[in-house]
Amino acid sequence: MKKLLSFLLFISLGLMGCQKTDVVREGGNQMNEESKNLKFATFAGGCFWCSEADFEKTAGVVKAISGYTGGNQENPTYEEVSAGNTGHLEAIQVYYDPEKITYEGLLDVFWRHIDPTDGGGQFVDRGGQYRSAIFYHDDEQKRTAEKSKEALEKSGKFQKPIATEILRLSRFYPAEEYHQDYYKKNSLRYQYYRFGSGRDQFLESVWGKKGKAENLSGGKRYSKPDEAALRKKLTPLQYTVTQEEGTEPPFNNEYWNTKQEGIYVDIVSGEPLFSSREKYDSGTGWPSFTKPLEPGNIVEREDRKLFMTRTEVRSKNGDSHLGHVFPDGPPPTGLRYCLNSASLRFIPKEEMEKEGYGIYLKVFEKKESSLR
Repeated sequence: MKKLLSFLLFISLGLMGCQKTDVVREGGNQMNEESKNLKFATFAGGCFWCSEADFEKTAGVVKAISGYTGGNQENPTYEEVSAGNTGHLEAIQVYYDPEKITYEGLLDVFWRHIDPTDGGGQFVDRGGQYRSAIFYHDDEQKRTAEKSKEALEKSGKFQKPIATEILRLSRFYPAEEYHQDYYKKNSLRYQYYRFGSGRDQFLESVWGKKGKAENLSGGKRYSKPDEAALRKKLTPLQYTVTQEEGTEPPFNNEYWNTKQEGIYVDIVSGEPLFSSREKYDSGTGWPSFTKPLEPGNIVEREDRKLFMTRTEVRSKNGDSHLGHVFPDGPPPTGLRYCLNSASLRFIPKEEMEKEGYGIYLKVFEKKESSLR
């Protein structure tokens, strides 16, 4: 079933959903595999719009390319693949910096963004071309993927068997240019498709809304205190922002101009959210970031308040209102996570080990040019 059918979900809203119009193929914008210090991995997780968006928000990922793999036909088109006649799967090829994220870390992200028990597709998209799979590039990736799958099976997270396949990568074909970075180019249409697909609703039901899910990367558990503890812990402003979706004034908040190295955690739960490495001066007067430190700790929801449609950002375990994300940020993500300082606690790099966040010191080991 083509993703075009999911458009029917939104007719009642009078808005265009995930329709993919016919265009002339311009060729992929696949990156040079020999880019310095980069490695790459290939995953199929249903709609490649969603998979690409999820991985490109991951710290250490430089770029994700939407495409097709697993079939026998050369240079397949979207129409051919979506019809289910070529044997290909919609997939993404992820280019990442191994000094910032490991292949194991990518697998953590992958499992958190699919339904690994569904062998017939993913969410609203049905058919073998939308099933989930890990395409390994070498024996080491194969062993790592098999070990990760086995750990997930033993975790008891899912009642059904894990259906995700582990297959050798043959050839990856970049999708048509209009599919690349679709979530940026057609943000509103993408948001409505994603909401209607049921993907995020499923992921929230599995991984939890208020702190019952483990943080796979850090190995720690974070949770939301009860109401009495929250009232005692938070200032009135912090409570209004995190619990009542308030907004603090611009240029008059704690972290809007902070340039010190360190990480930002949820003021409620303590879960790590953003790093100073991805912080930049957006000119808005609020702390702004290009991508999360821990994508698994970030939840995005449609926000229709104030007579407009925006994407709200909340913490996964603390369920705190953090702010909003907009598609007008700088490269490489093109995103602007505009947050409230009142939702955050800053931990300087020098204190991260003492505070129990030593695992994230690796983020600062390689000196990079600042976005500020």
